[in-house]
Amino acid sequence: MKGYVARRIVQAGVIVFLVATLSFFLLHLAPGDPFTTLDSPNITEAVRAQWRTAYGLDRPLPEQYLRYLRNVARGDLGYSYSLHRPVSEALASALPNTLLLMGVALVMSFAIGILLGVLQARHRGSGIDHGIGTVSLVFFSMPDFWLAIMMLLVFAYWIPIFPVNGMFDPLMHAYYGFWGRVLDRVRHLVLPAVTLTLLTAALISRYQRAAVLDVLQDDFVRTARAKGLGERRVMLRHVLRNALLPIITLMGLLLPALLGGAVFVEKIFAWPGMGYLTVNAIATRDYPLVTAAMIIAAVLVAVGSLLADLLSALVDPRLRSA
Repeated sequence: MKGYVARRIVQAGVIVFLVATLSFFLLHLAPGDPFTTLDSPNITEAVRAQWRTAYGLDRPLPEQYLRYLRNVARGDLGYSYSLHRPVSEALASALPNTLLLMGVALVMSFAIGILLGVLQARHRGSGIDHGIGTVSLVFFSMPDFWLAIMMLLVFAYWIPIFPVNGMFDPLMHAYYGFWGRVLDRVRHLVLPAVTLTLLTAALISRYQRAAVLDVLQDDFVRTARAKGLGERRVMLRHVLRNALLPIITLMGLLLPALLGGAVFVEKIFAWPGMGYLTVNAIATRDYPLVTAAMIIAAVLVAVGSLLADLLSALVDPRLRSA
């Protein structure tokens, strides 16, 4: 088991290194730099050249890359050109917001997706199965940004139930009591979290349905039924436990999808997380902030994949020797 974990950690480290390297070169090889986007008559070309020298952008690209690796290895993610603050501080304030949004969406997605998948499998070929399958396919096919815009249009403008954007009311939040502040944050969380949940739960339900139907054909299920066990007990204690292995694997694969979806969802709902921060950083060509966000995203994906592998190995011992 220790060797299994060690191999997965080494693979995760390689993935993070490759993401950091690719993001660095793709950004620096694109035309322009962070200071070409500054359009002001008071900023002369001599001033731009002075800033490039101060931040080392006039040095050869290999030299910039080696310095970048050295700084990252020491934990120095650089200084944000657009926010005028250390990148580590900017990410430290944005990362918890993204983890909150993704965590709520992930829990809701798996709870709803597994429930719908089991329900479909138990009523295979019925109207319930076809109805849930059709609705799941519709949400699975929707672009994340389009669904976010529709949720915003319907539930914030046409039927103004939830706030438009942000994490809390900037005017009244400080005057609320404890539970009032909690309710204020929950109301702001609902629309972005539900948007991600609808997109992800649709995928999970389709995987869960297929996994349950596959397990239902196994001999031990027929044996359990032959012993006189009720259908609900057979489904919960025998079928569902064995049908969760593909879903555990899917958990690691969903983290990149959730991160990608969170970029657009956070931007549309002005949720101050990593996605919102990254989109703004890309628009301003903020090299240190974009590369640091890519590294953090790669770490989150690698950790999620590692946890999914470990959970799969605990459930199925055959995977430990893979």
